[in-house]
Amino acid sequence: MTNRAHKLTEFIRTSGWQDAARETVAGDASNRRYERLTMADGASIILMDAPSDKGEDVRPFIAIAEHLRSIGLSAPEIVFRDIPNGFLLIEDLGDDLFKRVISRDPALEVPLYEASVDVLTALHAKPFPQLEPYDTATMTNFAARAYEWYLFGLTGMKDTPEQAQFEQLMSQLLEPLERETQVLIQRDYHAENLLWLPDRSGAARVGLLDFQDAMSGHPAYDLVSILQDARRDVPVDIESDMIARYLSQNPQDEEAFRAAYAILGVQRNLRIVGAFAKLCIDIGKPRYIDLIPRVWEFVERNLKHPALAPIADHVLSTIPQPTAENLATLKAKCAS
Repeated sequence: MTNRAHKLTEFIRTSGWQDAARETVAGDASNRRYERLTMADGASIILMDAPSDKGEDVRPFIAIAEHLRSIGLSAPEIVFRDIPNGFLLIEDLGDDLFKRVISRDPALEVPLYEASVDVLTALHAKPFPQLEPYDTATMTNFAARAYEWYLFGLTGMKDTPEQAQFEQLMSQLLEPLERETQVLIQRDYHAENLLWLPDRSGAARVGLLDFQDAMSGHPAYDLVSILQDARRDVPVDIESDMIARYLSQNPQDEEAFRAAYAILGVQRNLRIVGAFAKLCIDIGKPRYIDLIPRVWEFVERNLKHPALAPIADHVLSTIPQPTAENLATLKAKCAS
């Protein structure tokens, strides 16, 4: 038994769950690992194993979870914690991820997306703890990963003049958004991170999971995240209806909000293109490459908005489309 495995066993014992059956339930793009612990009487709890020596830190998860719960949203309760070692036992909110529920019962697709918008309205109405800002410099650097990893994987070129020009243009589009009202953004708000809890009421019917990377940012950001989902197709009419729902709940300058939505859509989806290429090339996870074409469609769609006119031609002429040949090239460089 490794030293970490021994510490984990001791954590489970001291928390009183040593007699529980253990089952791996999830891993993700990070170094976090999750297990479900189940007692003979059916009681269950989720173990989060987040090793600090691999860059993980449970403190942001704890802080944001406690904030979300304090305003009536369904983040899991932190039941036991060992912060130095990165071990948490958290409330088990079940397995009914939005993506699974919709696959099982397509009639619930619209109600679930409506509930996800209601969560954002509830969240954005409340003050939030001090957070790092998702500011122009940060967002521009993240969007440039499409050049640093995706373009690099295809051409071998880095730090190109085209990337520098992109960063200048992207910054000019993003900077005005910093002057608008900022809210807590979860940043990974999508159908594989949300759980359906129909026995609860209102916005609490949505279980929230992946929020430890929360920052302060524009209110449109998480709306883009849920409606332009890298992992499932959201019908365009649902996307349109949910934007309208958010605007009806949060009256404001509609034209400015829709422009911000498109700008953030380009920023977010270019970041994801780069992140997925990096997960293959740097870490050896080729499955993410298959998701890039959907994400690229979002990039192209958002670039059609008039607000993106200053950058659209540059992006489309300097970042190659994810053709079958290009995707095969990226996969061939996995873990290289």
